[in-house]
Amino acid sequence: MKPIKNLIIGMVLLLVIFVGWKYQAAGAEEDKPLLLPPDCPDCCKKVNLYPGIDVNNLMRIKYIVKYTKFAKDNKCVGNLVMMDKRGFKRSRKWNRYRIILGKQGIDYKDLVVLTEPQHIKGLAVLTWMYLDPRRERDSWIWLPSQRKLRRISPAEDDDSAFGSDWTTEELSTRKWEDETYSYINENGRFKGYTSRYNGKTYYKGVEGWIVEATPKRKHWYYSRRILFIPKNIGGQIHDDIYDPNGKKFKEFLKVYEIRENGCLPQVYLEVVDLRTNHMTVIEMDNIELNVGLNEKLFAPKSLMRTKW
Repeated sequence: MKPIKNLIIGMVLLLVIFVGWKYQAAGAEEDKPLLLPPDCPDCCKKVNLYPGIDVNNLMRIKYIVKYTKFAKDNKCVGNLVMMDKRGFKRSRKWNRYRIILGKQGIDYKDLVVLTEPQHIKGLAVLTWMYLDPRRERDSWIWLPSQRKLRRISPAEDDDSAFGSDWTTEELSTRKWEDETYSYINENGRFKGYTSRYNGKTYYKGVEGWIVEATPKRKHWYYSRRILFIPKNIGGQIHDDIYDPNGKKFKEFLKVYEIRENGCLPQVYLEVVDLRTNHMTVIEMDNIELNVGLNEKLFAPKSLMRTKW
């Protein structure tokens, strides 16, 4: 009887080990924010949105989507339109380039170059973001009219970006580590947002997560954000922004193109400042991903040499 008893105990132990291994493997798979695509040079990595996802993992994915970190690089043309409460419009056009590195301490490098109007053509902002969350990003601005390259301090992140209603932080430098997160509703339904610019209603009835994000910086220009993240995208489509007194003062809309190859580029962005009734719109065009950008383009000295 003893050999049979030992055999049964051994089989039970093997079963426990196997089940534990399967559970760990499943958990490890769930914790991966990106899943590898099929063998396809033009495909993007797929964001891993699984049921019951932790809010921190969800927000990590949100920043992957925001900065197109599911691809190797990104190249696009942007049209930025600023409109005041009287309807007066000013516009800027730019070329934007981003390369995802994830090596030698560098997360990604981002370059925005203004191409219109003529009097600011060539003005460029270069940003290097680092893998170490404790390390401040490096940013430079090239002023072609002065032939001058200047560093931009992270203390200027709450300044207006290119004279728009976006801050520099909102447009290009905010990181996952800059805020703390909690769920308001894990099974929310978006009421829809009607653009003040083109009159279209976006994402009405879409299911997703509602998240509250609170800045870690003290005495910052906002006290919290309420985000809506659809379950089929992973990037936020709408933000309500509240000032330090708890009053809502901004609204954001972000629209995505869901491509068959798994890529999720942003194609339209809108922000409304409720204090001034000013609005800024960004329309993205000619979006190309995985094009093989050269890292040399993202060097500060390249800003001075390149003719835009």
